[in-house]
Amino acid sequence: MSKKREHARGGHAAGPSQRQLRAGELVRHALVEILAREDLRDPALAGVSVTVGEVRASPDLKHMTAFVAALGNHEPEKIAAALGRCAGFLRGRLARQIDLKFTPQLHFLPDVSYDEAQHIDALLRRPEVARDLARGDDDDDDDDADDAAQSGASDADPRQEH
Repeated sequence: MSKKREHARGGHAAGPSQRQLRAGELVRHALVEILAREDLRDPALAGVSVTVGEVRASPDLKHMTAFVAALGNHEPEKIAAALGRCAGFLRGRLARQIDLKFTPQLHFLPDVSYDEAQHIDALLRRPEVARDLARGDDDDDDDDADDAAQSGASDADPRQEH
């Protein structure tokens, strides 16, 4: 992003444009269809179901990065590398399915967001965290009762006219 555009937007680099998001979703849906329908000859992809979590587009839409993961116990780095080897074939199939001025160059990265979500879930299920969360809920209930008693609030609906 140029310094001029960055300064005009408050000094911070902005996220992707609406156009980039739309093109990324278009390519993601097309890739999912292609991967479900086509038999890829790479041995690392034999019998593997691949999911495409997100596709990020460059500002000129000529390069797109797909975040991929395999369903089951497969190494995401190997899946991403295998899809990288098939990128030319996938780009050819993609050109037939989408209507963009240029068919983007495809890049594949392993999608680790699922692993991160599992890690966070495991942390939240730990006994120490559950104990702290339960203690926090008890404090909130006490605060609500104290607030109601102090304000003199009644059970009447405040929206009703008298």
